[in-house]
Amino acid sequence: MIKRFQSTLRYSSNVARPNFKNEQPINFHIISLCKQKLFKDALRAFDLLEENADQPIDPSTYTHLISACSSLRSIAYGRKIHNHIVKSKLLPNMILENHILNMYGKCGSTKDARDVFDNMQTRNLVTWTALIAGYSQSGLHIEAVKLYTQMQESGFKPDQFTFGSVIKASSSLNEARLGGQLHAQVIKSESGSHSIAQNALIAMYTKFGQINRASDIFLCIESKDMISWSSMIAGFSKLGYESDALSCFKKMLSQGTYEPNEFIFGSVFSACASFGSPNYGKQIHGLSIKYGFEGDAFSGCSLTDMYAKFGFFNSAKKAFEKIKNPDIVSFNALIAGFAYGGDGNEAVSIFSRMRRLGLGPDDITVRSLLCGFTDLFNLSQGKQVHAYIVKTGLDLDLPVCNTLLTMYANCSDYINAHEMFDKIQGHADLVSWNAIITMCMHQHEIEQVFSLFKTMLLVHGKPDHITLANLLGACGKIASLEMGDQFFCLVVKNGLESDIMVANGSIDMFVKCGSLEKGRKIFDCMGNPDVISWSSLIVGYAQFGYGHEALRLFNKMKNHNVNPNQVTFVGVLTACSHVGLVDEGMRLFECMERDHGVVPTREHFSCMVDLLARAGRIQEAEDFMGRMGFEPDIVMWKTLLAACRNRGEVKVGKRVAEIILGIDPTNCAAHVLLSGIYASAGDWDDVASVRSLMRERGVKKVPGRSWIEMKDRIHVFSVEDGLHPKRDRIFVMLEDLWLQSLDAGYDVPFLE
Repeated sequence: MIKRFQSTLRYSSNVARPNFKNEQPINFHIISLCKQKLFKDALRAFDLLEENADQPIDPSTYTHLISACSSLRSIAYGRKIHNHIVKSKLLPNMILENHILNMYGKCGSTKDARDVFDNMQTRNLVTWTALIAGYSQSGLHIEAVKLYTQMQESGFKPDQFTFGSVIKASSSLNEARLGGQLHAQVIKSESGSHSIAQNALIAMYTKFGQINRASDIFLCIESKDMISWSSMIAGFSKLGYESDALSCFKKMLSQGTYEPNEFIFGSVFSACASFGSPNYGKQIHGLSIKYGFEGDAFSGCSLTDMYAKFGFFNSAKKAFEKIKNPDIVSFNALIAGFAYGGDGNEAVSIFSRMRRLGLGPDDITVRSLLCGFTDLFNLSQGKQVHAYIVKTGLDLDLPVCNTLLTMYANCSDYINAHEMFDKIQGHADLVSWNAIITMCMHQHEIEQVFSLFKTMLLVHGKPDHITLANLLGACGKIASLEMGDQFFCLVVKNGLESDIMVANGSIDMFVKCGSLEKGRKIFDCMGNPDVISWSSLIVGYAQFGYGHEALRLFNKMKNHNVNPNQVTFVGVLTACSHVGLVDEGMRLFECMERDHGVVPTREHFSCMVDLLARAGRIQEAEDFMGRMGFEPDIVMWKTLLAACRNRGEVKVGKRVAEIILGIDPTNCAAHVLLSGIYASAGDWDDVASVRSLMRERGVKKVPGRSWIEMKDRIHVFSVEDGLHPKRDRIFVMLEDLWLQSLDAGYDVPFLE
């Protein structure tokens, strides 16, 4: 038997040959293999030992063999050794039973672990902790918490290992209240200062988004280990505190106690990407090479993603090529980088390479890929990917379907977008509803937006900030203050008034509906208004004639160190135009690019033409249009023509009208404005000529329109419109009002 055992061990050059001359027990050699972490060799040795029924196995050998199964996560060998223990009829041994229980838990067989637990004659804290850990690791978090409660009722006090497992379960359940209770128990416990419990609390509060509490715990840890640093850096990075993540990383390096690992580098690269710090990213990349992590899959994946987000696609490719064995996560990072960066063709190329290597794309792959198709030019590629998704069955995944819906909407293929939504409507989530509502908003299908929202409330329930921002935008488009007030009440009811996106949507809606007071009130309640908040209010004040207030707000915005954008300058230039501050407007236009980096667009040039023309400086306005560097559009010419009519500039007006009619011979506004210019100058023959020309060309003046909202319905009225279903009652009421006006002594025109 000894000879057979010797020959079996020859397969491993790492195993020391046993000294059988001294008749060392075979049990000792199995234990020695386990201590050397040669677990597979130890299990093979057990197979040989098992064949010899005469050779007894010590309880300590069983313990080491079970630990080997735990390390290898080999439940097959674990059951085999467990059965051998049962057959050997060993006396109950709590230490060995704890190891068996722990092995089943680590191998994911909570049923076997529970059977061992239930059959144990005596239990200790290790027993309970092993079972709680097994349940927690297997995703049975509620059961883990229940076991923790039963353990305390049985008189056992948790230690750091127990806390580590139950806090992890609480974190996975997203139970902040339970987490707070466990934190209180940790503080009271003698094990409360141990790093295992403290690290678990850091990870839990990070998961809850409570970074301040996680940071407080981290600062209280006297002897921070690698897990402490890694958890804190990862928490800062994930929750958007990128500068804190980089500071924490720098502090860790300065202490010199631990060298960063691949997970820390991964978190720091992610922080650099979100922080927008290419220089920091390059320096830390160099540091990762120094520590030997250039080819690591985890840190390399984050590095690839970082360079892609910076737009350094060549560097992203190089970082990816350095990864020794790129997996699907690495490919996904590169595909996402190019797709979100707007290079859909390169993303498709990487996707094809991934498939050639035999790596099966997952839902994240195709969702990232679809994000690269954003216009009609990419629609064909998007449809090809859609066909692949159907072929592989990924169309059964709801997030994939939501991304397909968004892709079709972005590519202006509204028919396919609606068909995709109809397909998933039975099991649509909030993302699905938001996607279709957003698409209808962009199409200006306002009634459809409200209709979809009503249906969503019935089948899904609570809206989020994206839903409400869209609804507020819809109210702003139709200037419906009554509906806007109702949706703002819904915002307050759902506690979303502090959300920056919703707050900005509310300001914009109230401003467009003419309620500047309500818009200003929301603005004043904002803790940290961004450039969109300031711009919305400035534009609102400008459009409603409060030019001086708009300019005061602009100066206040600069004092708050908020850099203006293109929309802001449209507002301030409009304000200058409405109050006649020509010199101030010229000064602001000149400082746009010089002081604020905002390149003037056609809209800004139009504002300047309007500014000069309104002030009666017609020739300056025309000269300004000639210096723009591009051809004036029809809007600018019409602005100048309107100023000519107001100022009686017949000569310039006639020339401008001819230019407009040369661009668009059927332009109604040009004919009407030119007719008005001739009329104001008393040239009635020319007025008649213009009217005659309009008849010849079939040009009709667009009739004036007005509308009123009553009881959730919008009633539209046009000049000479006799189609309203209640026209008879309307005219009776108008006639009655006319008679009452006459009786009151007012001079009113006769109603025809």
